[in-house]
Amino acid sequence: MSAVHGHCDPAFSKVRGLLEQKILSEEELGASLFVNIDGRDVIDVWGGYADRARSKPWTADTIAVVWSTSKCITNLAALLLIDRGLLDPSARVSQYWPEFAANGKENVQVWHVLTHSAGLPAWEKPITIDEVYDVPQANARLAAEALWWTPGTATGYHAITQGHIISELLLRITGKRAKEFIAEELARPLNADFQLGVREQDRSRVAEIISPPPFVPPADFDPNSLGARALTSPLMRAELAESPAFLDAEMSSGNGFGTAKGIARILSTISLGGVVDGQRLLSPETVRLAVTEQIRGTDLVLGKQVRFGMGFGLRVESGMSWIREGSCYWGGWGGSIAIMDVENRITICYVPSRMENAGPTGDARIESYVKAIYEIIGR
Repeated sequence: MSAVHGHCDPAFSKVRGLLEQKILSEEELGASLFVNIDGRDVIDVWGGYADRARSKPWTADTIAVVWSTSKCITNLAALLLIDRGLLDPSARVSQYWPEFAANGKENVQVWHVLTHSAGLPAWEKPITIDEVYDVPQANARLAAEALWWTPGTATGYHAITQGHIISELLLRITGKRAKEFIAEELARPLNADFQLGVREQDRSRVAEIISPPPFVPPADFDPNSLGARALTSPLMRAELAESPAFLDAEMSSGNGFGTAKGIARILSTISLGGVVDGQRLLSPETVRLAVTEQIRGTDLVLGKQVRFGMGFGLRVESGMSWIREGSCYWGGWGGSIAIMDVENRITICYVPSRMENAGPTGDARIESYVKAIYEIIGR
């Protein structure tokens, strides 16, 4: 019996075969992979197992945590407000959230938040994950924090704080936090299987994960460095994704769950120029913001070269040459990723349950799938 199921255009059988090979070799436990080109679904496949015991097959309805790939959809929500004239990327955050101006943050602009250059990558004072789940209190603490660097002068990955700030802006402008806004404005209208947290009735569909191998720090690792402090405030553990508290929470930078198809359907809003199934959600001008470079440099937290459009990563030559120019993307801890190729009107989403020590720029699995896709289409 085949290890992979679903629809695959015969022209893309090599990609399906790659996924099957990785499942059979146990490089994958279970995963879904989806590709849409110019509005046509050419790959919608899934396979493997949804549990560590390998007793429960991964199905079309299996959803999995995608960690920071969630940022793609949260930041798309911000683009919706920009497109509607309700959120100005050049405005100060404090214009919408007055308390945020405290402690020298009065000059932080919305675009700084969307490009990880706001200078607030984490909570300086120790915070627990349960306190992060309490978004009103966590945001009150963020509003009182001081900056770690001058906004707009450098990027430093805002692993959790970006989503918290965007959610607060959504609340201040629309009266709805990210979880509700995304459900009502994106997931339901597009019939897309994605949610922040997981509703009680959907929890039987959630795939179990395999945690990544333990992190082995390099010899020169400094636990007091800016990057180490930012990525441990709070310290995330993969097993948290299966806890009731995580499933209940709204952590719009990182607790999204969905199928590859559901996530790609929402994000094809960008790839397809703002129109999905005849519904215009964004203007071409706003789509261009996502793929137009706003800032570049060595990220102070990730320690690697980055480029950011408005809310999304852009291609860099060092290590990401398989992402095409004219695309934007972001990925999640463990390997999930969404890629929106505006130039070629292609949307790719990959959702695995076996986590590797991959950050938001993907790993060798998705690199192999993407290279095969572009080899087939000759672009």
